[in-house]
Amino acid sequence: MKRLVVFGCGYSARRFLELHGGGFDAVDVTTRSEATAAALRADGVAVHLFDGAPASAALLTAIAEATHVLVSAPPDATGDPSLRGAGEALRAARSLRWVGYLSTIGVYPDADGGWVDEATPPDSDSERGRRRVIAEGSWLAFGTEKGVPVQIFRLAGIYGPGRGPVEHLRAGTAKRLIKPGQVFNRIHVDDIAAAIAAGVERPLVGPVINVTDHEPAAPQDVIAYAAARLGVAPPPEVPFETAALSPMQRSFYSSNKRVANRVLREQLGVRLAFPTYREGIAALAR
Repeated sequence: MKRLVVFGCGYSARRFLELHGGGFDAVDVTTRSEATAAALRADGVAVHLFDGAPASAALLTAIAEATHVLVSAPPDATGDPSLRGAGEALRAARSLRWVGYLSTIGVYPDADGGWVDEATPPDSDSERGRRRVIAEGSWLAFGTEKGVPVQIFRLAGIYGPGRGPVEHLRAGTAKRLIKPGQVFNRIHVDDIAAAIAAGVERPLVGPVINVTDHEPAAPQDVIAYAAARLGVAPPPEVPFETAALSPMQRSFYSSNKRVANRVLREQLGVRLAFPTYREGIAALAR
C-alpha cells in the first residue's frame, strides 16, 4: 500500500495530486486555512488542519502509515513547521520510504547572470532564502537519521493555469520591467508535478534537483511574447529603478543567475512538456 501525506497543499502540491495522486492508495494533506480545507474536502481530499502545532490524532495516524511524504509548506522564522509539529511522528513512521521537499532556486547566490547548478553551495542573500537553506538542511539531516531518501526540489519561478504572465495580462496588471542583463528561470506547474512523480520512482537521484526550464530569459521578453500570443499590446516598458514595487517584488531582482537542470533531465529522466516559456505560454494562451 502506498500512502502519501502532503504538508501544505498549495498550488504545486495540489497540481501534483490532480495529475499523479491516483498512483497512491490513500492521500492525506494538511493546510492552515479553513477555507482551503473546505475546498479540498469538497473535492474528496482527506484534509487535516495543521500549522506546525502538535498534530491531531487523525494526522498522526496518517503519518504512522505513510510510505511517502511531500513537504510544500514553507519555513517560518523558527524553522520548518512540518518537522516541528510532526517530526517525532515521522521518525517513528515504520513504512516511510521517501520524502520530497519543495524548495526554491532562491537559495543560490547571485551569479551576475552566470550559471549555477546543484553543486553550487546555497548562500542566499534574502531572509526567505536563508530560511529555505536551513529547512533543506533539516530535512536532509532527518533523512540521514531515519535512513530514508530525501529529495530537495529547487523550483524556479512557477507559472501555469491561473498563474503567470498570461493571467496578469488578462487582468491588466502585467508590468514590463527593464533591468539590463536580468534573467530568470521559470517552470510550468505540470513539469513540477512530473518531477515529483519521477522522484517517487527514482528516490536515490539527487538529493538536490533543480526543477527549471531550459532557457533563462529576460522578464520583459516573456511579457512581450505572452502579449503577442494573446493578440494584445504589451504594457509599456518601465525602468526597474523607477518602478513602483513592493520590497518583496524588488527583492526578486537582487539576484541574477542562470540555473542548470542537468540532474532533472539526465538523472531523473524528466522530459519537460514545456521546455521554455514559449511552449508554456502558448498553451496557456490557447
